Amino acid sequence: QVHLVESGGGLVQPGGSLRLSCAASISSFSIAAINWYRQAPGKQRELVATIASGLTTNYPDSVKGRFTISRDNAKKTAYLQMNSLKPEDTAVYYCNAKPPWGTDFWGQGTQVTVSS
Repeated sequence: QVHLVESGGGLVQPGGSLRLSCAASISSFSIAAINWYRQAPGKQRELVATIASGLTTNYPDSVKGRFTISRDNAKKTAYLQMNSLKPEDTAVYYCNAKPPWGTDFWGQGTQVTVSS
C-alpha cells in the first residue's frame, strides 16, 4: 500500500526552481512531522527540511535560505519549494511522515537533477 507519493522532480538548470509535492493517504497526517530527505549516488541519505505539526520548520545550513517546506493538512499534502538550485542538490528526494506514535511512512522518491 502506497502511503506517500512525491511528485514535481525533474531537470532544472543551476539557479532554477522546483516545487516538490508529497501527497499522503495516512489518517495521522495532520499530527505527523513531515521530513524531506535526499540521497545522491554514493552518499548517505540527508535530511533537508522538517515541518512539525505545529508548523515549526528546520533546515540544515546546506539548504537554509533556499528551500522552504510547507504543508496543507486539509489536502494532506506537503511541499518543498527549492530555489537557487545548485548541481550539488542533484539527488532523489524522499518524503517522510513521522507520527508521534507507531511506524513512520516513506514515499518512493522523485529525482531532481540540476544541470546545464
